[in-house]
Amino acid sequence: MTKRHIVIATRESPLALAQTEMIKTLLIQHHPHLSVEFLGITTQADKRLDVTLTEIGGKGLFVKELEEALLDGRADMAVHSMKDVPMELPSGMILPVIGKREEPRDVFVSNQYESLAQMPSGSSLGTSSLRRQTQLRAIRPDLEFRNLRGNINTRLNRLDKGDFDAIILAAAGLRRMNLGARIRSYLPVEESLPAAGQGALGIECREDDKAIINLISPLNDVITSQCVTAERALCRRLGGGCKVPVAAYAEIHHGVLKLRGLVASQDGMRILRSRLEGDPLHAETIGTRVADELLQQGAEKILKEFQ
Repeated sequence: MTKRHIVIATRESPLALAQTEMIKTLLIQHHPHLSVEFLGITTQADKRLDVTLTEIGGKGLFVKELEEALLDGRADMAVHSMKDVPMELPSGMILPVIGKREEPRDVFVSNQYESLAQMPSGSSLGTSSLRRQTQLRAIRPDLEFRNLRGNINTRLNRLDKGDFDAIILAAAGLRRMNLGARIRSYLPVEESLPAAGQGALGIECREDDKAIINLISPLNDVITSQCVTAERALCRRLGGGCKVPVAAYAEIHHGVLKLRGLVASQDGMRILRSRLEGDPLHAETIGTRVADELLQQGAEKILKEFQ
């Protein structure tokens, strides 16, 4: 049976809607007669901006209500930023498609300074990501790190109001919102290793919905999919959601997958790193092996600090 009309569940933030619009455009390119409707959902994580994600249960709250819409049949698929997707999916759900990755790095955004290095001692830096805070504390322990949540426009408005001297964001979100001009500098992955799945979009659907799986399959990007599989395998092995500062980033060059993994203590004083390369077909195994190496270095002790 060929689907003529589909419903996509999406968060209602401007970035989530822009990303879902991108997926809709690609779907219609492949299936010109398709009609697409959005089911906008304001998630708990979008409502509770007064507290950190860690306090309210982690990034999984960005996808939980979208998954409920899939499970009860209100939607056929959901579009997610892969860095928000929990490592374990609910029973009956699959992620058959991961689209081509946008720029995966973190970026420095400021109205006063060109880079992290230029910031005077005692300046305020906004980010609510433990992963970013711990890595950047290791480089600039003299800065004042402050929590910053909300959608991209909210964060930029707070910077423009003078609440922060600079903020750290994901390049992908700014670029997808046509706000690339706000980027002052890109943080090298050696300084700020990205979150697993950062810059990639995933499409989740019901495991038994073969018509939808066939419909969306042309949107899968094999290279991105293999990289994200390795990154998520590492996090799964470490039990890392957004509540713990775990970073994982894979690249494929000349048919070789290279994965870097990182676990940091809250103060940034202790950072464990590991890397491995191998056949992209063994992405899952590479991810697990890098995680095991981090565990051997003492990652478990660090991660227990956050539980």
